[in-house]
Amino acid sequence: MSSMALEVKNLESWYGESHILHGVNFAVRDGEVVTLLGRNGAGRSTILKTILGMTSRRKGVINVFGVETVDLPTYQIARLGIGYCPEERGIFGSLDAQENLLLPPKVSSGGMELEEIYEMFPNLYERRNSPGTRLSGGEQQMLAMARILRTGAKLLLLDEITEGLAPVIVEKLGEVVTKLRNKGFTIVLVEQNFRFAAELADRHYVVESGLIVEVVERADLKAKAEVLNGYLGV
Repeated sequence: MSSMALEVKNLESWYGESHILHGVNFAVRDGEVVTLLGRNGAGRSTILKTILGMTSRRKGVINVFGVETVDLPTYQIARLGIGYCPEERGIFGSLDAQENLLLPPKVSSGGMELEEIYEMFPNLYERRNSPGTRLSGGEQQMLAMARILRTGAKLLLLDEITEGLAPVIVEKLGEVVTKLRNKGFTIVLVEQNFRFAAELADRHYVVESGLIVEVVERADLKAKAEVLNGYLGV
């Protein structure tokens, strides 16, 4: 097993004829939390989808736990231990919260048990018999995150998990990310909420026009605050 959970080199990606990513390079070690920061349309979500093989075409190098995946189909990539929480959440309204939680198959050993998940997300235990789409926005986001923890995935790709949520829910999600990190999960966060991301991440990659244009280590945040403000407009 590689000590590098994810390595991306010279990654290019297309939606149809539209060339979105133009040579993305970044790496995430086992147990790290990193963010992909940037404005809407910069290509951050496309990076996650490209890693998973969900764009019409891609080229470059993508190593997941030491396995080259750029030519593999999405289901084989998932089985290497990747969990994806999409921005749209994908909650099934015809299923209750617990049925949504139990739906995904286990892709590898070591997935969290229901009791452990409910301990991390007590709201979901209280609402376990409620239809998925009757949950609040924050509860649906928790459900979307909790669902991938059962699968055995150790590399989590989380897309805009705080978008549109109340500050108290954002704070709770920050606590969850910290707990997951402490349990040894590796996490890539696509975020616009820089205050949320700054507290959590080892390293920040700034994405602009389908390229990573700046890398900021946690220790350099204050020194590079002005540079980040320029890119993010925060």
